[in-house]
Amino acid sequence: MSITYQQEFLLTVEKDIKPLLEEHWLEVATNKQAIKLNPDWEAYHTLEDQGMLHIFTAREGETLVGYFVTISRKHIHYKDHLFAANDVIYLKPEYRKGFAGARLIKYAEKFLKEDGVSVLVINTKRNKPFDKLLLWLKYKHIENVYSKLLGD
Repeated sequence: MSITYQQEFLLTVEKDIKPLLEEHWLEVATNKQAIKLNPDWEAYHTLEDQGMLHIFTAREGETLVGYFVTISRKHIHYKDHLFAANDVIYLKPEYRKGFAGARLIKYAEKFLKEDGVSVLVINTKRNKPFDKLLLWLKYKHIENVYSKLLGD
């Protein structure tokens, strides 16, 4: 069966995305003992209602195997341009070989460009295969992010 790529909305994907979010969190989250996964679904719905949230999915048949979620807004430094920043991007490990990840990103790029987005920013954990993919897709490494747990 082949993978299909589409834009979806919270109403259609929320139930399917929850188990993948858990897998994603287990794989990449830091400070798991102190910071538990607890998405603010109301905030996601608000962003979607405002036209800022875009959810792109990869499915094999009816099964969700990956997602790429972005939030678009005018940049506070560059008010003439609409920027989209990824909220989360995930592809189940067994689908990471081949071009599924590239196709998911390219699908999102096409839609976001048509929607007037000037720049797509993808923040991700350092991961050599994924870094190579982003460079192959002509993304530029622009900064590093550091984190420190300050509370319990």
